[in-house]
Amino acid sequence: MSPNLSLFTAAERSDLAEAGRVLDEVWPEYNNHGEVMVQHFGRVEPELPEFQMLLVNEDKDEVVARARTIPVRWDGTASGLPEGIEAALVDGLKLRDEGGTPDALCALAAEVRPDRQGQGLSAEILKSMRACAGRDGLSRGLIAPVRPSWKERYPITPIERYAAWTRPDGLPLDPWMRVHARLGAHVLKTAPRSLKITGTVSEWESWVDMEFPESGTYVFPRGLSTVEIDVEIDLGTYFEPNVWMHHR
Repeated sequence: MSPNLSLFTAAERSDLAEAGRVLDEVWPEYNNHGEVMVQHFGRVEPELPEFQMLLVNEDKDEVVARARTIPVRWDGTASGLPEGIEAALVDGLKLRDEGGTPDALCALAAEVRPDRQGQGLSAEILKSMRACAGRDGLSRGLIAPVRPSWKERYPITPIERYAAWTRPDGLPLDPWMRVHARLGAHVLKTAPRSLKITGTVSEWESWVDMEFPESGTYVFPRGLSTVEIDVEIDLGTYFEPNVWMHHR
């Protein structure tokens, strides 16, 4: 890691909360409209700042990467995992509200400034999540509903098949899954309906900058799967797939 970069929790650097907002821009616009995420995600940083990591360029007091996580309870089996990222978020917040004891850390997001991508910072921020799980005695380690970065190139390929694709060296074909694998993570199962996003037809047209003239199934820019458009009831429905990976 570059010597001018330092890692802090959001609790340690609460003054940088606004500076980190630039990282919201790394997501495709449609990803900002998940029903459950919009309702609950805003609680994560203010209520659990010690589990949110910031990679900071101290020369500029600039947040260059950020990790979002939530402590959860998990039985250690693939079948015991939440359905996806939405369910993990809801479960983790419910556990906190009820005063339960977590035993695993669940990754929610790993974000790197666009102008700093390709410099190995995604691996550094992932390491910070693993370290956080160890620091807080979460014995089952880190679980991650990984958003595969190249899945948008293959939106009609089922996530079960995509997740199984490997390179000749045996590592995953997908670059973000490969970062996890190089740090020792393995795939537990896929989550075909990890995140649900709905909107009117006009909302979807504005989010993805294309037109949907009739009802049907559409591939759209940066979509990991397809969106179902129903013009009669003015509704577009999308389920984003993830891949559950585990760092012991």
